[in-house]
Amino acid sequence: MSDDRPRTSTRDHQVLREQLTQWLSGHLPSPTITEFNAPATNGMSSETILFDAHWTDENGTPASSRFVLRLPPDPNSEPVFAVYDMPRQFNAMRLVAARTDVAIPRTVWLETDASALGAPFFVMERVDGVVPPDVMPYPFGDNWFFDATASDQAMLQRLSIEALAKIHTISASDPDAAFLRIDAPGDTALQRHVNDQRAFYEWVAADGVRSPLIEQAFAWLDQHWPTDEGDTVVSWGDARIGNMMYRDFTPVAVLDWEMAGHGPREIDIAWMIFLHRFFQDLAEQFGMPGLPEFMRVADVVATYETASGYAPKSLQWFVLYAALRHAIVMFRITRRQILFGEAEMPENPDHAFIHHPTLTAMLDGTYWAKL
Repeated sequence: MSDDRPRTSTRDHQVLREQLTQWLSGHLPSPTITEFNAPATNGMSSETILFDAHWTDENGTPASSRFVLRLPPDPNSEPVFAVYDMPRQFNAMRLVAARTDVAIPRTVWLETDASALGAPFFVMERVDGVVPPDVMPYPFGDNWFFDATASDQAMLQRLSIEALAKIHTISASDPDAAFLRIDAPGDTALQRHVNDQRAFYEWVAADGVRSPLIEQAFAWLDQHWPTDEGDTVVSWGDARIGNMMYRDFTPVAVLDWEMAGHGPREIDIAWMIFLHRFFQDLAEQFGMPGLPEFMRVADVVATYETASGYAPKSLQWFVLYAALRHAIVMFRITRRQILFGEAEMPENPDHAFIHHPTLTAMLDGTYWAKL
C-alpha cells in the first residue's frame, strides 16, 4: 500500500493550536492556550478539541475558561458524511437552548470564514460529566453505567427521554427553526427525511458496491409507510445516551447535532431505542447478558407519553428505519476501514455492517419480541 492511504486525521495539532490562538486574539485580549487535546474518538463525526484559554480582562484581572472546539473532520480522512454544516449545528444548539431548559452547553463563537482554521468551526463552553462508553460498549460491562443500580439506570433512562420530549416541544413551524428543514424531495418532513437517507446511501454506494439488504429495507419502508406521520418537530437526529453527558445519572449536556432536522418525534424515539439495541445485540452475540431491561419499547413509550402527552405511533416502522439508517453509516465506515487498510469488503456486501442479522430479522418479522 502506498503512503497515499488516507488517515483518520491529517491535521497538525500544533499548527491548529497556533491558528486557534491567533484567531482567539480577535475575541479575547492577549489569550494563551494551555491544555489542548483531542479525544481519541475523533475522525468519525465533527472533530473535537478540548482547550483552556487564559487572558486578562479589561480591568487587568486574569481570567480563564474551558472550551470545546468543534470543526469538520479533515476531508483527507474520508469522513462518514458528505457534508458537515457547522452553522447548522451551532444554531440548532442555540435554538434548543433558547426554547427549552434542556442541558445544552453554552455556545460562544461561530466562525464561518474557513481561512482561520481551514474550515468553519464553532466554540462552546466545556461541561464536566461522564458518557456511557461506546468502546467498549456500555452493555459489555465494567463501566460506571453498567455497574450502577437498577434504580439509577432507570433514572438515567427517564431523564434522557424527558430531555428528548422537551426538544420536541419546538415545532418545525417555528420561524426560527426553518433552517433545519431537510433539503430533499418530498411533500412531508418524513418523506424528505427518508429521501435524504436514500441520497446518503447512493453517495456511499457510488463506487458500485451496493447492499441488497439496505435496498430491501427501503422497499419495505415504502410498502408499510405510516398512515399517520405525526407531528413535525425539531429532531435531534442522533438521539442516544452516548451523545449525552451525565452527573449523578442526570443529563448535563446534550451533544452532537450533525443530524438535526425536521421530522416526526418517532425518528428520535426509535433511534434512542435502536442504538441501545445495537449494543445489546452485540453483547448477547458474545454471550454477555448486557442490559436487556434498558430502553424497552413499552417503558420508553410510557415515559415519553407522560412527559409530553403524546403517544408514539408506528414504532416498528421507525425502529426498522433507525436500523436502516445505522446500516448506511456502518456501510460507509467499512469503506473507510478498507481505505485505511484495516478491512476488506466482504464477499456479501450486506455483511459490511455488523447488524445485518438484526435488519434481516426485522424484515422477516422475527425480531420484534426482543423489544
